[in-house]
Parts: sequence; structure tokens; C-alpha cells
Amino acid sequence: MKIFYGIQGTGNGHITRGRIMAKELQAANLEVTYLFTGRPQDKFFDMEVFSEYHWRDGLTFNTKDGKINHVRTLLQSKPLRFLKDIRQLDLTEYDLVICDFEPITAWAARRQNKKTVGFSHQYAFQHDIPRAGNDPISELVLKKFAPVDLGIGLHWHHFNQPILPPVIETPDIPEQIQRNKIVVYLPFENQHHIIKLLAPFETFTFHIYAPEVTPSPFPHIHCNPLSLKGFQKDLADCAGIICNAGFELASESLQLGKKILVKPVHAQMEQTSNAMALHQLEYGKMMHRVDQNTIAQWLHTTQAVRVTYPNTAKHLVQWIKAGTPPIEQSWCDKIWSEVSVTPVEIT
Repeated sequence: MKIFYGIQGTGNGHITRGRIMAKELQAANLEVTYLFTGRPQDKFFDMEVFSEYHWRDGLTFNTKDGKINHVRTLLQSKPLRFLKDIRQLDLTEYDLVICDFEPITAWAARRQNKKTVGFSHQYAFQHDIPRAGNDPISELVLKKFAPVDLGIGLHWHHFNQPILPPVIETPDIPEQIQRNKIVVYLPFENQHHIIKLLAPFETFTFHIYAPEVTPSPFPHIHCNPLSLKGFQKDLADCAGIICNAGFELASESLQLGKKILVKPVHAQMEQTSNAMALHQLEYGKMMHRVDQNTIAQWLHTTQAVRVTYPNTAKHLVQWIKAGTPPIEQSWCDKIWSEVSVTPVEIT
């Protein structure tokens, strides 16, 4: 079976999920060609698992100080280039097209009448799950950005819907954590502002990761470039994480039993809904803006939750090898039965 797999690269969550899927697909001896879009080609990192892969500009959203700038998003888009890439992507030789919310792949497959399945958190919004900040533009983006024949949505909880748990690594839980160590990943916020807000909390050590490193004048605040290994090392033994409300990073943090404080990107319905879901499930805390008082209260929280998820990627690959049969609720229920939730005391 030959598979074409398109992955959205705007944030790191889609790529992280792609890495996990790539390992399982390779273990199943399936031949896969990958396409990445959504950020400049030189901004991708730790891509070895994908071997040789294709890249195109694609579409992405422009953000500034934690808000989506719709005007700049339109100005930076290249619609003629985008349409040309769709026309030129030849999927003739592939038996199956997989899409992780990647628009060129999705629209090229639709144009060529190729069967397309989607694995992504965004496809969960086809079902009755927690929603917040809904508006016509967000609805249009979810429906038309990367349409597929069958979208398999991923979420932290099933909400009695035919969706699946997150696709994440099953980590080794560290024996000890550093109770005052906090990882910060707010790439869409002003990093100078973040450093200034964290400066008074001198009894905590902050490890900030961002696309562009902003030097910190404070010994308890460490600023780092994006690095898969470095980030995973700090995430493993930290007590908690302050981050935007993206799906994949919160999933990893839940699996590791970290306390979580999220600040959703303003006017981004998916992130606002994620923040609400974390709050409703009592899996984490949220703030609508980066607020020093909220951070102060959260830093001294000693309660967290560990959600142990199954190897969803392996289940999906087995489903692919079985010929992608119709999704049965019983299949979803069986996978969710492997999930366990336990309280964690941070000491």
C-alpha cells in the first residue's frame, strides 16, 4: 500500500503527531510520502523520521501578541501559488491519502477523487464536543480548510462521540520531578512581556521555549530555541507547563501528569474550546490573557492529573491495514477503555 500523508506545520502539534504516526507506519512496512506546509522550510526541525519529505508554502495564520491578525493573514497568503500547488500535486500512484489538517493535500485529493482520511484534533469538531468562541469564520475554516472524506477526531475525552484519544508517545514517567521547575511555551505572545511577568517569581525556575530566543536578564528564567530533545527533557521533570491551548502539548502534559495553565490564542475557536474542555474536565486551568495574578495562584497549586492514553497511533495503523472500514462506536469504546485517570500530588 502506498500512502500520501499531508501534515500541517503551522504549530508543532501536528508535526509531533506525525512523528509518532510515522514510526508506526514504518513498523507496519507501509510506504509513505510526506508533505509539510504552513511555515518556512528552514523553520522545520528534527525531521529525520520522515526521511525525504516534500514542502510547500500552504496556508497559515498570522499572529501577534497572542491574537490572530486576519488582515496580515490575508496579506501574507499566496492564493495563486496555493492553487497552483493543488493542481500540480499528483496523487495518482497512491492507494490512500491521509491528511492532518493540511489543505494542499486535502484539496488535491478532492480534485482527483482520491479517498482521503483525516487524523487531527480539528476533525473532532464535526461532533458534539465542548465549543467556545464560535463564529462564522471559525466554522468556515474548520469545514473548508482541509476537507476529507472521513475525519477521525482526537480529543482528551470521548464526550460520548465516535472520536479517539490523542496520538502521543507513551512516556517513561520520571521518578522525581523538580517541584519549582516550570516550562513555558507561548510562541504567539510577546516574549519580553512574558519574561517581565515571570521575573518576580524568583523561587521558581522557568524554561521558556520560543521560535526566536529573547535573552533573559534573570538567572531563574532560561530562554531556549525550539528543540525537540531539549523541550522533552525539560518537560519530563518539570512540575507544570504554561502554554497556549494547542491540543498536542496539553495531551503530552496530561500523559506525564503535569499541572497545566493555558492561555488560548485570542479569536482562535479551537484553542478557546480546548481551554474550556480542560477546565470542564478539571484537567487544567485557563486564563484569557497572560495574567500575573492567575500565574501566581497556579504556581502554588500542588494538584495535577495524569491521564494514561493508549497507543492510538498503533490502533489507527491497524485500521489502515484492515482497509479503513467504517468507524464503529464499539471500536472507539474499546480504545477508550484503555484510558485511565489518576490524581497527582506535586511534592
